[in-house]
Amino acid sequence: MTIRVLLADDQHLVRTGFRLILSAEPDIEVVGEAPDGLTAVAAARRLRPDVTLMDVRMPGLDGITATHQLLADNPAPTRVLVLTTFDVDDYVYDALRAGASGFLLKSAPPEDLVRAIRVVAAGEALLDSAVTLRVIQQFCRTQVRRAPPPPHNSLTDREQEVLLHIARGLSNAEIAGRLYVSEATVKTHVARLLAKLQLRDRAQAIVYCYDNGIVEPGAGRKFLPPQPS
Repeated sequence: MTIRVLLADDQHLVRTGFRLILSAEPDIEVVGEAPDGLTAVAAARRLRPDVTLMDVRMPGLDGITATHQLLADNPAPTRVLVLTTFDVDDYVYDALRAGASGFLLKSAPPEDLVRAIRVVAAGEALLDSAVTLRVIQQFCRTQVRRAPPPPHNSLTDREQEVLLHIARGLSNAEIAGRLYVSEATVKTHVARLLAKLQLRDRAQAIVYCYDNGIVEPGAGRKFLPPQPS
């Protein structure tokens, strides 16, 4: 099964480098390139790639706005992996809130880029990097919560426990080890809690936890009780 990829970056040399790296992989095909956000949105809607590598800073329409537009489509035409040169960038948090499946530093080695594309294309989220959690935590420290957290009583106790582990960036295998259950059981819990909370993937689950005060940056992680309706 071939993973179809769209490259969105305003630097031609960067796109060329990514294309060379990915062309060496037998299961990855670069189906298009875009030098700005507007072109990226149009190309993604036309080509419907499995993954779009989206640069944050581009002329005209930036990568964050382009991500918002693409992932607001129903169904979304692609999964977005945000690219940035900054390891802490509040704008990346906006992309994660919009539904991006994670982000990758441009300084990452080629094997990390290839792995990231495969992870995102498989429907997972690139959340095993401490950088991703640090971006979310950094952003949340500066925000004032505008509304009380929504009720979580639709989740079972086990699903709440799995959600907290997701918020810490643990993989399914790591969660299975912590809970002494099979990885298949964890996958079932993850699928059910995402459906109940109407979240697209693990990236949105992490944002959901921090955004709603279920976990606090730098504080103990404890599930909040349901709010009265």
